Amino acid sequence: MAIGSLVLLIITTLNFNSSYLYNSNIEIENKVMLTAFSLADAMIEEVKARSFDEKTIQFTTVNPSMLTSSGSLGPEAGETYAGFDDIDDYNGYQRLVSAPHAEDYTIKTVIQYVNGEKPDEVSAIQTFYKRTTVYVTSPYLKHAVKLSFIFTLK
Repeated sequence: MAIGSLVLLIITTLNFNSSYLYNSNIEIENKVMLTAFSLADAMIEEVKARSFDEKTIQFTTVNPSMLTSSGSLGPEAGETYAGFDDIDDYNGYQRLVSAPHAEDYTIKTVIQYVNGEKPDEVSAIQTFYKRTTVYVTSPYLKHAVKLSFIFTLK
């Protein structure tokens, strides 16, 4: 009877320990995921503070063909991150960020013109709609976090 009780105690202890370990892993994964979403959202908020296009910093336009061509989205020659002044300067921008509980988050942004009627459709020509997509990856994430926002000049 004593041996049976001891075996039952050992099994209960092992189950408790494995449950505790599993819950700890879930808690850490959730912290990493929340941090990744926060980093993506912060990047979108940073982009929101910029002008729609290099051509609209001083004056707005009513003709989308006057905007930066889709093949030229990205920083202008000699422009660095500290001097980004319009949305498309962030196209291809990437940086590494570390947080207290997990290091090596990689933040990457992609800027594309999209169809105003169908925002999931990328446009090869200039439109009054630009989609910013931010990807955050980490060695601690199973899948990249992807967050998008559509900017409009209209």
